[in-house]
Amino acid sequence: MMSKVIDILNVKGEKVGDYTIDDSSIELEKGAQAVHDAVVCFLAEHRAGTASTKTRAEVSGAGKKPFKQKGGGRARAGSTRNPVWRHGGVAFGPKPRDYSFKVNAKVRKLALKRSFSDALENNAVVVVDALNLPDGKTKNFAAILSALKVDQNKLLVSVPDYEENLCRASGNLWNVCLLKYDCMNTYHILDSDKILFTKDALDAFLKRLA
Repeated sequence: MMSKVIDILNVKGEKVGDYTIDDSSIELEKGAQAVHDAVVCFLAEHRAGTASTKTRAEVSGAGKKPFKQKGGGRARAGSTRNPVWRHGGVAFGPKPRDYSFKVNAKVRKLALKRSFSDALENNAVVVVDALNLPDGKTKNFAAILSALKVDQNKLLVSVPDYEENLCRASGNLWNVCLLKYDCMNTYHILDSDKILFTKDALDAFLKRLA
C-alpha cells in the first residue's frame, strides 16, 4: 500500500503545500466488521433506555378473584390485573435498561482507521493550514467553506482545540459539526460527506491511528 499525498489549502482555497499520510495510517483491506461494531456500540450508548411499562404486580386494582371459577359461563380469571383484561398489566413490556456494550480498544482503533481510510480513498478529506477567525461571524466562516468547496456537504470540522470565535461562527450552520480531533469517532466520520482538518488537527489525529 502506498502513502497518500493530499493538498494543504489556505482559507482562500489556494494550495500552499502537500501533506503526506503514511501507509501505516491507511487500512483498506480489513476492518469492515469493526466499523459496524463501533457504530452499533456508539448508537447503543446514546439510547435512553427509559421505556417502562407496569407489570400485573404494579398496576392498580385488587388481587381478589373477580368471580367464581365455575358456573358463570365465562373464561376463568384470577385477577382483574390480568394482562388480558383492560387496565391490566403489560406482559413482557419494556423496562429501563442499559443498551451499551463493550468494544475492545483495538477494534475501535481499527474501525477508526478503516473509516478514515475510506474517506481518504473517496477524496472526502480536506486539509487547511489553519482556521483563525478574527470574529465569530457565521458569514465569514461560511465564506471560507465556500472557498474550500465544502459548503454544500455535510461537513465534519476537526480542530486541535475549541476556539470561541470558531465555535460561535459554526454554531448556526446546520451542515457543520465541529469536533476536537480526539473526540472524533467512526460514526462521526461515516455520518459526514467531507472532513475538514486543520493541519495540526490531522497531525494529532494520525497519532491516534498509530
